[in-house]
Amino acid sequence: MEHYYTRNPTSPLKFYEIKKKIRGNDFKFHTSTGVFCPKKVDCATKLLAENMILIKGQEFLDLGSGYGVIGIVASKLGAKVSMSEINLRALMLIRKNVKENRVIAEIIDSNGFEKITKSYDNIALNPPISAGMKLCQELIKESFNHLNKDGILQVVARHNKGGSRLQDYMKEIFNNTEVIAKQGGFKIYVSKKV
Repeated sequence: MEHYYTRNPTSPLKFYEIKKKIRGNDFKFHTSTGVFCPKKVDCATKLLAENMILIKGQEFLDLGSGYGVIGIVASKLGAKVSMSEINLRALMLIRKNVKENRVIAEIIDSNGFEKITKSYDNIALNPPISAGMKLCQELIKESFNHLNKDGILQVVARHNKGGSRLQDYMKEIFNNTEVIAKQGGFKIYVSKKV
């Protein structure tokens, strides 16, 4: 079965458009088949976009960007954004959506942290739980290694579908974690590299 984190989706290509107001800004997102949740901004992404901690001017990584909601919102709010993705369709859509929403972002074709060389102040992740807990934990561990001192990792997940285990793992790696927002069974877990 093909997943949204497949490198080169083979499903017939069909395009969609989503209009969404996030943090008082109007956004338009181009989406397609072969990417995660192409017909609406999913609950987890919406929760993270509306509630993520963000400081203007900080180096921000949207890890596993999908079609780009989190990174584009972060850029609109003044962060220096990098967006990484493995799915070729998602990469095409990120480029289109960055242009459509008139934001600036570095776009990185990368499987996890494979081609990411710098460190960040802030990393946001809506982890691919369906890819397995081991991969999600690897992304958390690698995030720690790619954060500057006092940098934060923000992870959104359904608490009863693996999120509580991710929260425990974040506490193990970072020695701290807190929940900054929750809605509809989803929570945003934040850990700081101290």
